[in-house]
Amino acid sequence: MKAAMNAAPAWWVVTDLDGTLMDHRYDWQPAEAAMRRLQDRGIPVIPCTSKTAEEVRRFRVEAGLHDPFIVENGGAVCGETEDGVPWELALGEPVEALRPVLRELERLVQEPLQALDALTEEQAAALLGLTGEALQRAARRRWSLPFVPPSALGRQRLPALAHGLGVAVVQGNRMGHLLGAQVSKGRALAHLKAHCRAETVQVLALGDSPNDMPLLDAADVAVVVPGAQGPHAVFAEALASGRFQLAPAPHGAGWSAAVQALLLKS
Repeated sequence: MKAAMNAAPAWWVVTDLDGTLMDHRYDWQPAEAAMRRLQDRGIPVIPCTSKTAEEVRRFRVEAGLHDPFIVENGGAVCGETEDGVPWELALGEPVEALRPVLRELERLVQEPLQALDALTEEQAAALLGLTGEALQRAARRRWSLPFVPPSALGRQRLPALAHGLGVAVVQGNRMGHLLGAQVSKGRALAHLKAHCRAETVQVLALGDSPNDMPLLDAADVAVVVPGAQGPHAVFAEALASGRFQLAPAPHGAGWSAAVQALLLKS
């Protein structure tokens, strides 16, 4: 809500989408009622996702959201002016600059690293559940390059190899993501706060995957939303220490319960 941002709300809810607000069939309806209550109270709901701006703009229309948002794992911050004119803060490396780096990483790790936009529709449907125009929206990247991740051993090697090439690799639920070296969801959140002159706002962040760690680390209150088999192992230490909280159920149902317990008690 534009008015909510201008009114300097005390809290922002900054949330991952796939696997967190949505399940792996992209269903977010279990979270809808809590999202409406947040909007009614003037608390912005800010997507912070690996999705493209095109994908998020479509979701925002469906969900009735109007606040800024973070795309491509922190590759850009987007929004609209009061007059509805789109704006973008580019934080990442252009995708065309990342393509030769992915090819070099493939050579170094000695395993295939197939880019999202190189998948056949059948491969994408099996891996991501996306076909047709939805797949095209997901593939039209500007600031990141998703790829089919290698073996477990390859995944362990990739971050150091990427660092050596001056880039970064993060792991989402189903895809690896090649990014500029300084790109992360946490850094993008800092840029969004500065852009909105909201450095004092408190952030409730929710995520489910390793690529959400920088966002959760940057939050005032961090909630891990589990999958059907429980929370990702990367969050074990932070959950055990109490640094992060655990939502009581997977996906949208857990998201809703956590938001209601923390911000919508009355």
